[in-house]
Amino acid sequence: MSGEAADRSERTDPPHAESLRPLQVYDVGPPLVVGFDGRSIPDDLCLTEHRAELGRLIEAHGCRQIAFDLSDVKYLPSGMLGLLVSLTRELGVEVQLFNPSPDVRETLEITKLDRQFQLRDVEV
Repeated sequence: MSGEAADRSERTDPPHAESLRPLQVYDVGPPLVVGFDGRSIPDDLCLTEHRAELGRLIEAHGCRQIAFDLSDVKYLPSGMLGLLVSLTRELGVEVQLFNPSPDVRETLEITKLDRQFQLRDVEV
């Protein structure tokens, strides 16, 4: 077996680790601050896994507020909008969006979600 093939076969990442990597925890708060490390949110992001992971983090830290750092995020896929709404409606968590781009702000205004979430420009 070549060295490269051996490296892949010895890999110990959990089965869905690749899909969890885009979302990073910056601070456990309050508020719990998560973000995408300045990267775009992939359309195929596994939101079910992220919703479950966020739920565990919120419960573990007793958070009532969660902030998403959207620095350098150009747009929010519809699934991400759904995730944000479900955090508010299903978990009763206050959602804050840090540093949304003008395009993200416009999307939130058109969908009237700017009324549901706190939009803030902050240094992270």
